[in-house]
Amino acid sequence: MSLADWAVLLTAATAAGWVDAVVGGGGLIVLPTLFVVLPGLAPQTALGTNKIAAFSGTSAAVLTFSRKVPMRWKVLVPGAAIAAVAAACGSAAVALIDKRLFIPIVMVVLVGVAIFVTLRPSVGVTMATHPPTRRKTILVVALAAGLIGLYDGVLGPGTGTFLIITFATLLGTEFVRAAAMAKVINCGSNLGSLIFLASTGHVLWALGLSMAVANIAGSIVGSRMAIAKGAGFVRAVLLVVVIVMVVRLGWQQFGS
Repeated sequence: MSLADWAVLLTAATAAGWVDAVVGGGGLIVLPTLFVVLPGLAPQTALGTNKIAAFSGTSAAVLTFSRKVPMRWKVLVPGAAIAAVAAACGSAAVALIDKRLFIPIVMVVLVGVAIFVTLRPSVGVTMATHPPTRRKTILVVALAAGLIGLYDGVLGPGTGTFLIITFATLLGTEFVRAAAMAKVINCGSNLGSLIFLASTGHVLWALGLSMAVANIAGSIVGSRMAIAKGAGFVRAVLLVVVIVMVVRLGWQQFGS
């Protein structure tokens, strides 16, 4: 690759780290960029290489959020383990799933998310008046980790977004805390998928580790901005990212 190619990929990784730390969806930046710069790259290799950067960035975001946001580690760590196993299974099954059917379903869900957040401006902006019970929290985190973790292993874009919406809606958690929780679960799913893809030889380590450094930088900036600017900022970015994801996936599915 030329220096210009490296510059493009590292810039994309930095931007993806920022977006991922705030609301998720960074894969929509990195994966298309990888295919443009390296058009002959196998899809699974692109996913595996991206997962190095994604895991590094989410790990940095977890550390940054944990310094300012209360974290229920006894619930989130097992959730991350569930997500890791689910994502590895998803990555193993990716060749068996027809993405032409899968992507439209994801698009419909994303449109529903955008409508829901628009019509319910209070969701994610304030904490629930009556906090959920420990049992409900464990159930929601476990189900979200399993189902969304599986999706992350199969396709990926919007994993953090889906987690944030799930926690904000079902647990009444405001967006900044929901983002912090999502990063822990997403860290697990990234690790599980990365381990599987690396074990099957689908990782470009030199490129992935370079992008990881850039992703970490973007992730630290993004998580600090989310903490400083609060739930309203996260909500606005969430809506923008969801719209971009719908357009991008729609173009991927129907544009060419």
